[in-house]
Amino acid sequence: MDWSKCDLVEINPLKVSGVPILKGTRVQADAIVENFEGGSDVEEIAENFSLSETLVLQILAYAGHRPRIAA
Repeated sequence: MDWSKCDLVEINPLKVSGVPILKGTRVQADAIVENFEGGSDVEEIAENFSLSETLVLQILAYAGHRPRIAA
C-alpha cells in the first residue's frame, strides 16, 4: 500500500529501515491492516500495539477498510 499521502505515517530510511510507520512510534502501518485483515478487532489491535482506537480507525480508513461492528 502507498502510505506516502497519509499524514499519520512517516517514511524515513533511518527508522525501521524506511518501512512506513505511524508517526511517533515504531509500529508499521501495514501491521495494523494485516492484523485487521487477520481477524483482530480495533480494540485488540489498539491494545496490542499500545495505540489509541481512534488512530487504528484512522489508519484502517486510509487503507479503505471498515471495522466490523459487533452485534
